[in-house]
Amino acid sequence: MSSKRILMITGDFTEDYETMVPFQALMAVGHRVDAVCPGKASGDTVATAIHDFEGDQTYSEKPGHRFALNADFAGTNPADYDALVVPGGRAPEYLRLDKDVLAMVRHFFETNKPVAAICHGAQLLAAANVLEGKQCSAYPACQPEVELAGGHFANLEVTDAVTDGNLVTAPAWPAHPAWLAQFMALLNKQS
Repeated sequence: MSSKRILMITGDFTEDYETMVPFQALMAVGHRVDAVCPGKASGDTVATAIHDFEGDQTYSEKPGHRFALNADFAGTNPADYDALVVPGGRAPEYLRLDKDVLAMVRHFFETNKPVAAICHGAQLLAAANVLEGKQCSAYPACQPEVELAGGHFANLEVTDAVTDGNLVTAPAWPAHPAWLAQFMALLNKQS
């Protein structure tokens, strides 16, 4: 496996596990992961939230850790990266309003580079208009957005993931083993 340079776009109230676990796991196997957030620089932090499934009609939310960014958003060039990771949580809800973020996301689809999105990360993909004809899993509440963007919602078990071309998606953090394994398989296919 050759080392890849991976961009992670995140923001305040990103889901704690969906940010920290892929960040650390991908670095542990030798990849470089640059975590960025609009309006923030390397060394700044974003607030995270822990979403849990406790039998209610939707997830519960608790304060998470502070997640330290390790790269500057300003000047980030997606062409310098081999792949993209989009965590879930509430961050995608407002990140999808940033035209620079949307342009970055579109770059990875235009160049057919691997993209891993989880949970509410589908909101960012839908806003970037990159889901046309693609299978995409997400938190079930995001199904209308996936379908309105022309995607096919993959209604999976919470522990499963799906790959469609360059895109790997999953419903939530319990799918990390499947989601990360499928994403790493795409990374290994790159020359």
